[in-house]
This record gives sequence, structure tokens and C-alpha cells, in this order.
Amino acid sequence: MGVSRAGRPSALPAQAEATARPAPTVHPTGPTDSPHQSRQDQRSAKARGNGDLKRGLRRAERALLTRPAPKSPRAQMKFLCTRAKGSTQAVAEQLGVSRSTVERYLSGTSRRPRKRLQAALGEETESQWQPQFMAQARQRAATTRGLVISCRAYFGFGPEGTSDTGRMRDISAAVSPAHADRILAAQQGGTTDDDLRKLVADALADAYFRVGGGGRAGLHVEFKDVEWLEIRL
Repeated sequence: MGVSRAGRPSALPAQAEATARPAPTVHPTGPTDSPHQSRQDQRSAKARGNGDLKRGLRRAERALLTRPAPKSPRAQMKFLCTRAKGSTQAVAEQLGVSRSTVERYLSGTSRRPRKRLQAALGEETESQWQPQFMAQARQRAATTRGLVISCRAYFGFGPEGTSDTGRMRDISAAVSPAHADRILAAQQGGTTDDDLRKLVADALADAYFRVGGGGRAGLHVEFKDVEWLEIRL
């Protein structure tokens, strides 16, 4: 409201009145968020972290590639069909889609896959790209070079080996070829995340926590809640 020369309030123009109003408060997380939703988000974040073991191994393999893998959905589909000796049914089963879906991408009728298919195309293409080169890299890691594993995760300990309490740690350790062989064989065999995590926990225990023997020789190490992980072949 304005004030006239006579001291009486006068109405502001509609535009000025709208400008004078304070801006509404914006809630970044949304006013309808509930504690139940927050717990769901936390569980989802934890699940994504724990799944980083397989993704970390795939990233390590991709870092060694000498040629970039196909990127477009059609090129990826063509590559997978070549690897499957022309069987569109085999590719459909790998990707979890119908045979007609594969054929639409091969012909160019479909070009923009949904997120699930896009992720499956990328993973299958990268896992089958330069197969001989990747087999040689895995063989070197399993026989002579081992792995380097860096991560931030929760590490807890059994009562028999140490008085240390469990906590989040940043760790980088060179894992022996024997452990690398078991980890890579499990990955190639399609093991579960839980079994793969146990193998990585045992490898890190030997390389980092059990070094020097003594009371730590029989130490049991718990490995979980992975925040980030990097593996180098």
C-alpha cells in the first residue's frame, strides 16, 4: 500500500504489489518428504555402494582397452550380434528383451533405448569388447601382477586377532596374484555380490591387516558399506 499526500493509504498498481510480495520458500527436498522416504534413500545409496565391486572390476578392465567400444545403441547391437554369430535371439536373451526389439535397433527403427536397456547394452558391449586382450590382462593379474584395490569402506574385525574397533577407512593395497585369480574367476563366473565381497575382504585382510603375521595371522575382517572403490589390473 502507498500513502497519499493527505496521509491516507492508496492502492499500489497490481504489478508493483506483486513485486512487493516476498518470494515463496522453496524446499529442496520437497515438503512431502517423510522419514520413511529418507530411510528408503539411505538403503538405496548403501545398495549402490555395495554393488561397486563388479562395477569397479569393469572400470579396471575398460581402462586397459586400446580401442574405444561402440557407443551408439545401433552400433552396440550390431557388435553384439556379430559376437553372437548373427543370432538376434541370443542377443535378446543377453539383454533381457524381445527378439523384435533387437531387430528394431539393428534396422534403425528404434534409436533411443530406455535406461535399463541402455545400461544393459553398455555392459554387454564392454564385457565382450577386445576379448583376447582382456583375457591376457586377466591372466597377467592372476599369475604375476595381482590387483591394486583402493576404497573407502567399513572394516570390522574379529575378536581373536586385534583390539581395533571397526570403522570407516580409506585403504589402498596391492593384492596378490592368488587373490586376484579368485576374484577375477568369481567375476567371470557370475558370482553374487556377497560372495565377491567376501573374496575382496579376504584379499584386503591379507594385503593390509594381516601383514607381519603374529596375532593378526588369523584375523577375520568384515568389509561393507562401500562408499567408493577403484581397482587397477
